[in-house]
Amino acid sequence: MVVIETGDADGSGRGGSPGRAGYRRSAGSPRGQARRRELLDRVTDDIAAHGLVDFSLRRAARAAGTTHKVLLYHFDGVDDLLAQAVQRLRDRRIASGLAAVARAPGPQTLAARVRAIWPVLAGEESWVHDQAIGLMMYDPARYGELGRDSTRQYLPALLSICPPGWSQQRKLGVSEMILGTLRGFIIARLTSGGAAAVAAGFEALDRALDREEAAGE
Repeated sequence: MVVIETGDADGSGRGGSPGRAGYRRSAGSPRGQARRRELLDRVTDDIAAHGLVDFSLRRAARAAGTTHKVLLYHFDGVDDLLAQAVQRLRDRRIASGLAAVARAPGPQTLAARVRAIWPVLAGEESWVHDQAIGLMMYDPARYGELGRDSTRQYLPALLSICPPGWSQQRKLGVSEMILGTLRGFIIARLTSGGAAAVAAGFEALDRALDREEAAGE
């Protein structure tokens, strides 16, 4: 099970921001923002390498080469830091997926674009995103925002690969269907036969997207 550790006033992992009000804040300055990005990048790299199990403010501070007090100066506690690191990982994932679409040769159907993205979703670092899904399901009150952020991040990328002549409403409906289906494939990959289960599902998704695209011509 993925566990995000909580702690007490020693800063070992409390979800809130105890003691933070006493800091004289300058994190909004250009220098402070650059430092914040640097810390977030280091924590994100640690999560990509080691996952979310036993993630804590203390572990994040070690990864960032700083102290928990410095992290609390820049972030609103361990949950905020976790959410922003996972968001950063998704940004990388989305960029890699769109790059895979751009590299694919020749004219592409929408189904082909989605297939080009899938290896990125199922490839390197996918296990960290699987753990994030587990957190959302395990404690939606605490981690539900991870799921809402996920939708907000992925939808614009899916909208961008829809046929340009479609209406925004149509793009949104099809993108929501693709996102929901790919999420289902992620679960199926883990629970019901791995690649074989996903391959069968993709054949059905291809047919549905081909019909949708043909109807718009």
